[in-house]
Amino acid sequence: MSSSTVISTTDNITLVTLAGFPANVDSISHIFEAISRYNINIDMISMAPTHGAFTGLSFTISDSDLIDILAFTTQLKRETNVNVIVSSVNHKISVYDPAMKNTPGIAAQVFGAITGTNADIRLITTSEVEISLLITEADFDTVLAALQKAMA
Repeated sequence: MSSSTVISTTDNITLVTLAGFPANVDSISHIFEAISRYNINIDMISMAPTHGAFTGLSFTISDSDLIDILAFTTQLKRETNVNVIVSSVNHKISVYDPAMKNTPGIAAQVFGAITGTNADIRLITTSEVEISLLITEADFDTVLAALQKAMA
């Protein structure tokens, strides 16, 4: 990692996974429009590869929106066959480095740094300059310390 690497954290994150979700843009749009009507801000979004007409769609929200998302997912379960999994009290660790865009091996360094932690990584999202990991409460301190040590 370079001298411009920054590690940031966000606490109290809820992960929502919709398993068996229709793998089409209309359904994805409908879900996020419905969630926006609850005034819930979505952060990380990840979609699994499709299996036929279905996929897994995961996203994160603040734990402060947990009651509202549960109201939404309860209604969703009544209306569809989508399996809803909700997990709260997670943490996001983001590794940001503008050099990531043109430097092969940064992901290898990040994951190599946390290899020995046996962490329960719930979600991974990336951009050209950032890798974000959603980590359970139990593994947060260990993973953060390993990343900080690796970049020192």
